[in-house]
Amino acid sequence: MDTAPEQPSSARVLSPARGRAAVLAVAATTFSVVTTEMLPVGLLSPIAVALHVSEGTAGLAVTLPGLVAALTAPLLPALAGRADRRSLLVGLALLLALADLASALAPVFAVLLAARLLVGVCVGGIWAVAAGLGHRLVSARAVGRATAVIFSGIAVASVVGVPAGALTGQLAGWRWGFALVGLLAAIVAGLLAALLPPLPAESAVRPAAFRAVLRLASIRSGLLLLALLVTGHFAAYTYVRPVLERAHGIGDGAISALLLLYGVAGVAGNFLGGTVSARSPGRALRTMAAALAATLFLLAALGDGAAVAVTLLVVWGLAYGGVSVAGQNWFSAAAPRAREAVTALFSGVFNAAIALGAAAGGLAVDRAGEPGVLWLGAALAALALAVAARARRTGG
Repeated sequence: MDTAPEQPSSARVLSPARGRAAVLAVAATTFSVVTTEMLPVGLLSPIAVALHVSEGTAGLAVTLPGLVAALTAPLLPALAGRADRRSLLVGLALLLALADLASALAPVFAVLLAARLLVGVCVGGIWAVAAGLGHRLVSARAVGRATAVIFSGIAVASVVGVPAGALTGQLAGWRWGFALVGLLAAIVAGLLAALLPPLPAESAVRPAAFRAVLRLASIRSGLLLLALLVTGHFAAYTYVRPVLERAHGIGDGAISALLLLYGVAGVAGNFLGGTVSARSPGRALRTMAAALAATLFLLAALGDGAAVAVTLLVVWGLAYGGVSVAGQNWFSAAAPRAREAVTALFSGVFNAAIALGAAAGGLAVDRAGEPGVLWLGAALAALALAVAARARRTGG
């Protein structure tokens, strides 16, 4: 899959300035929803203490939204029918704000989990709609960069959003962390309503649309490739802290700075990947898979040496940072007339792979220690590279 996404012939009515503002509003939405999804990572201990559960049980606040999002992403566009996509995004942003408020006020853990279930609906729905909007907001030549900006919400959330929420929780209590991201989601809903044009559905997404795109070899190859790559990444990255501490002897005090460095590299990788994949998504994903496999292999093979580990961590961030946007460009190129259907499938598989990767990494670290998650991640990335290479040879 080495062709740039085909652009629809429908005329665009937004001025360049209005288009850029609309793209930034959608990027703020992805930033908001990813920050909300990952916020409990930095707040697990105080949540567990306050709601009288173990930290392992509190981790369900991270796992549940991913599983629900995997189901919601393909279902919600079909259920929404021909509803205006601007109204749908505004409604989901408001639901996200409500879910965050419910989380902040949760008296018991069961209420928090119910609120996080709503977060999963928002994650799946927002990504299914927002990820493919670039071509409807800007000119054809700017679609690649617009898509990269929309997906930058993922990387920026890891660098700014989640640490800011964790800091708020540390200074004022974990409930204020959720309240802050809830306020952000409400502001985002207002921005979407003000800056997005009407976005009628390009076509109703019916079950037949999913069956039709799944008949395409390039779609099947892309879904398998992304599933392997994302599962491998999260199998290893979920346990990156003990890997750095125990396998590479990096002190606890340096971990936060290194994770911030990884996040900055991820932001750079997102825009670099967006630029390259706008021209050739297949080449971009092959390069990312090769770099990720090599990086994880070297981290596993070189069991000491902090300087080497830091260098490889930066390469890891650069390599994985562009996976989401390159994947979106792959699917847009493979099925340009069914963008919402393929984006929904992409989002569903992506979120399922996140949950699967974290679970697989847990099994690996229990049975083989910290190096085990790196070997697993490297193997899955190598399999993803093999799938990408085969797709290139077969034209799929």
